[in-house]
Amino acid sequence: MLETLRKIVQKVSQARELEKVLSIIVDEVKTATEADVCSIYLENEAQDALILMATNGLNSDCEGRIFLPYGVGLVSLVAEKGEPVNLSNAPAHKRFHLFPQLEETAYPAFCGIPIISHRKTLGVLVIQSCQQQEFSEEIVNFLFTISAQLSSAILHARAVNAIPRFQSGNCPFLGIAGSPGIVIAEAVLISSSQKLTTIPDRYTNDTEQELMIFNQALAQVKSEVQELSQALAQQHLPREDVAIFDAYLMLLNSSSFFYSVESHIHAGNWAPGALRKTIEEHIEVFNQMQNSYLQERGKDIMDLGQSILDKMTGNVDEQIQFDYDVILVAEDFNLMSLSKLNFERVKGLVSITGSYNSHITIMARAMAIPMVIGLDDLPLREISGCQLIVDGYSGKVFVSPPVEIKQEYRYLEQQEREFSKSMETLQDKPSVTLDGHPVPLYLNMGLDDTSQDKNNYGAQGVGLFRTEYPFMINSRFPGEKEQFQWYQKIADRFAPDPVVMRTLDIGGDKDLSYFPIEEENPFLGWRGIRVSLDHPEIFIIQLRAILRANKKHNNIHILLPMVSTLDEIDEAKDILLRAFNELYEEAQQPMMPKLGVMIEVPALIFQIEQIAKLVDFISIGTNDLIQYLLAVDRNNPQVASIYESFHPAVIAALHGIISKSHKANIPVSVCGEMASDPLASILLIGMGVDSLSCNIAALNRIKWVIRSFTRSEAQQIVREVMQQDNARAIREILTLELEQKGLGGLVRAGK
Repeated sequence: MLETLRKIVQKVSQARELEKVLSIIVDEVKTATEADVCSIYLENEAQDALILMATNGLNSDCEGRIFLPYGVGLVSLVAEKGEPVNLSNAPAHKRFHLFPQLEETAYPAFCGIPIISHRKTLGVLVIQSCQQQEFSEEIVNFLFTISAQLSSAILHARAVNAIPRFQSGNCPFLGIAGSPGIVIAEAVLISSSQKLTTIPDRYTNDTEQELMIFNQALAQVKSEVQELSQALAQQHLPREDVAIFDAYLMLLNSSSFFYSVESHIHAGNWAPGALRKTIEEHIEVFNQMQNSYLQERGKDIMDLGQSILDKMTGNVDEQIQFDYDVILVAEDFNLMSLSKLNFERVKGLVSITGSYNSHITIMARAMAIPMVIGLDDLPLREISGCQLIVDGYSGKVFVSPPVEIKQEYRYLEQQEREFSKSMETLQDKPSVTLDGHPVPLYLNMGLDDTSQDKNNYGAQGVGLFRTEYPFMINSRFPGEKEQFQWYQKIADRFAPDPVVMRTLDIGGDKDLSYFPIEEENPFLGWRGIRVSLDHPEIFIIQLRAILRANKKHNNIHILLPMVSTLDEIDEAKDILLRAFNELYEEAQQPMMPKLGVMIEVPALIFQIEQIAKLVDFISIGTNDLIQYLLAVDRNNPQVASIYESFHPAVIAALHGIISKSHKANIPVSVCGEMASDPLASILLIGMGVDSLSCNIAALNRIKWVIRSFTRSEAQQIVREVMQQDNARAIREILTLELEQKGLGGLVRAGK
């Protein structure tokens, strides 16, 4: 059965249209189970019913015409229960409902399996037999497996099929609100961030240019394959282990491969689309083979095609220029490639994958670009060029919306502009509560933010400077002089205000191209301070550069990331002291900065008193702290909905860290994304946090919240919130508080 399952999944993955997907499933499942009938019914929310969409064995003329309302029939019973129904004599069941036109009276045996994706029932897979007996446990288990495997394919194919309904209706795709704001603009697909399978067809009349792009990419990949093959051969590997590269070269040099791509280009398709078609054609040949080894070679061809695509599109992002407003859409965005784009015309972002606290959504919020993420069912190829509405507050994306929907959102856009304009008056006002308690606001910075002038935003310094970004835009480790110049520039710009520099924080979802870290579980692996301590030769260069930059203004503080033990703090302090003594001996007269630790690992919550004896300040990194507290990968769209800032355990942890820090007479700040969240800022004020570090776009929003509450009001809200046992209730309380202060526009569209 496993081999059959793989075969079905592979066939379905090659199909794009819903009709084709469903046809493959009913044909293959009927054959695999030796049933007399296989059918698929899909849910239709508008009709509140299940519709027969595909069948092999019943009257196919009924496809799309048989509606089963909930409460009627065995199929709807399966959907209602969300459980299988396996009967030897279906007509005897009280929920049996006869549709004479289906001609199913000859099939008493019935087995229905729900098709479920992300807790939502999509439909029902049914097999029937003329023999009056229950289907075996093995067959039922197979149907369960096939249903689970194919649910996402059905979901995506159904979305593709439903595009005409969205073009003329008012039903949005629902994702996760990544960055607040509203935008209406044309969708532009960013192909360089895509997998080969999601590359769209795109017409071109410049075939010579597209052929040149393909030929150059092909030559580059050929050269790399040859070099890799030779390098491995020199390692004295067995000849059969190196033979795969010979096969790659045979394919790359084959006239059939080249002429296939060339013919698609001459037919008017651009080079990436022509490549995708050719790779799909080659893979289909392998998928038809019964030999599992040969079928696996189809994956090799896909990998090879992806390599060629990467060469084709590697520099596309740097060249993209728009003379009109656009919404960029991609399966996933690459942080560094996006940083090279000119965002003057980019008004919104839509990503199929991602989560609220992935680094790309953090960047979108920092740049005040509305973004929606986690749209698993959004059909990439079909929406390029369509007009979209992106609602970064609710996570809705409308495709080709009707006039009345556009008018409504145009009105909300205008209200949002007016609301934002009113916030600009806060820029030069102090960040204090209504009863006079100061809550300093600092900036989170990285990438090219050093070019920004802090006086444009009213920040009181930098609460988090991500030193890894200068490393990420290099092709090698930067030297001490180079790092010193970066750090000196940021220290000069903000002097005499403080600048908190987090030491190199790579690993997890942040890699250096020249220092790859490959792990099965990177978020629990080699990252942050662990890498720095394991490579003191890299760490001491960074510390020397920071110490030298601190000499002029003495306004730099050092922050250690991903600390999990007190020993790591001691080791880091030893290396810092060593760097200090080296510079002192070199007569450079260094200034020792204040040292802080990021609370990201839950274990440190229980050691605040001991930590306070070793450092000068504490900074809470809420992004990773929440991830580890809730055991949720914040970049995994499958569990993104579980990543919840207002989980009662998160609230309790924050309250505990802040209160313990104050008892130990050590200041505590929050530099994670919760500091940029207007709802969370109410709680942090009430808990008595000493400062907040936000992204640029959030500064005035958070300042408005601070200036709208007294500390005693915020403290009372904290007490009420800590009595709640679920995140939904906490959000409702905080949202109501903002609405009552006239600040509802901070968390929803409009004023």
